[in-house]
Amino acid sequence: MAIEDEIQTAWMAGHSVDFAFASTWDKGIMLASRRSWWRIAKTMADQSARPKAPTRRQSREPRTAPVHCATGPGQVWSWDITDLRSPWRGVTYKAYSIIDIYSRKIVGYRVEVREADHLAVEMFDQAIATFGAPDFVHADSGPAMRSNLLADFLHGHDVAMTHNRPRVSNDNPYSESEFRTMKYRPNYPGTFTSIDDARAYMNWYVPWYNGRHKHSGIALFSPDEVHDGSWRERWIARDRTLQAYRDANPERFHGRPRTPAPASLVGINFPDTTIEAQRLQAA
Repeated sequence: MAIEDEIQTAWMAGHSVDFAFASTWDKGIMLASRRSWWRIAKTMADQSARPKAPTRRQSREPRTAPVHCATGPGQVWSWDITDLRSPWRGVTYKAYSIIDIYSRKIVGYRVEVREADHLAVEMFDQAIATFGAPDFVHADSGPAMRSNLLADFLHGHDVAMTHNRPRVSNDNPYSESEFRTMKYRPNYPGTFTSIDDARAYMNWYVPWYNGRHKHSGIALFSPDEVHDGSWRERWIARDRTLQAYRDANPERFHGRPRTPAPASLVGINFPDTTIEAQRLQAA
């Protein structure tokens, strides 16, 4: 079956069902709905190559939440540091990463042997020089994130800062999601024998994530496409393919299908009333 072949090929290359569906769609081919692709994937006999999905962890009920919303790229950045394991007990490498929460684009990254204030400042200096300064930067409450050196640097660029609440992991969902994507890819090494190996992996991963990843949070477009707005042209091609598929198979639809697009507003911990107010303001 054509869909099974496409899914199996994607799995063997370390890609998801969504990647296979969106890539086929981008070629102007619509074989079935996205839901049908997932249903077929679930019933495939050979699941050995299927990527393993991460599990979600429960978090405590928040008390006072940091709140951000973005209606376009360059408004809110989120950043964090994650451990990259080595084969040796007590030895890890530190992967720093800054993500634009609207486009999901990684706008800055580096890999070091330790967390350090001045290394974070260097990363932000490069990111701001390339993309311009955002309005807000959000992070967890680690020492590097709360350092006076970084706070003074960002204040000098008129950038406000917020931090996670204690013991609340979902205050920083965009950075956490990006790290899950990185570590749960089938080709993720798991351990790195040297910092050069860790840096080489990140130097491969970040361009792949920004340019080729079919991100489910932004309607299966890549972060680069959402960041520079080129997703709109691809959306037109996708919609044309979908509508042609509907016209050829009207019995499979109750009405005109809608081609998903990235949300016009995203945020961290913002209430429904904020969303509605933003929508009315934009209308």
